[in-house]
Amino acid sequence: MSAFPSARRLQADSPNVATQALAAGLVVFAVYHLALAVFMAVGPHAFYKAIGPFGLYNSHYIRDTATFNGALGVGFIVAVGRPSWRVPVLAITFVQFALHATNHLVDIGQAHPGWTGYFDFFSLLASTGLLLWLLGLAAAQSRDVRSGGRAREEHP
Repeated sequence: MSAFPSARRLQADSPNVATQALAAGLVVFAVYHLALAVFMAVGPHAFYKAIGPFGLYNSHYIRDTATFNGALGVGFIVAVGRPSWRVPVLAITFVQFALHATNHLVDIGQAHPGWTGYFDFFSLLASTGLLLWLLGLAAAQSRDVRSGGRAREEHP
């Protein structure tokens, strides 16, 4: 049995727990993306030294990346209050994290200090898994809403 129950099973067994887990996940990812965006925009060199020590330093590209993180953070904030935004925001962020993790895997040995390459990759991989789980919760809730609650009744 996995550490995380399947989204469909959790939604069927405990819809209130699933709703709370999804809401908490949306808030956590909103705060994460907005905090990261501010850190990157306000202190690009500090970000580079602390988190992104890959290749040559370029403050412009770091601030460019801050804009992407800021946009995702805003999307998560909107998704907290608008359920119709949840699946799209989680899906696009899942894809971004999967691609980002792959990029870190390719460059895993190029970070300084070396351990940060491994930490970055595995933390991105774990976050990608969490996003997939939250996406499953959001999709299950969306199906439940579209079916008028019948989906829960069909899965004992």
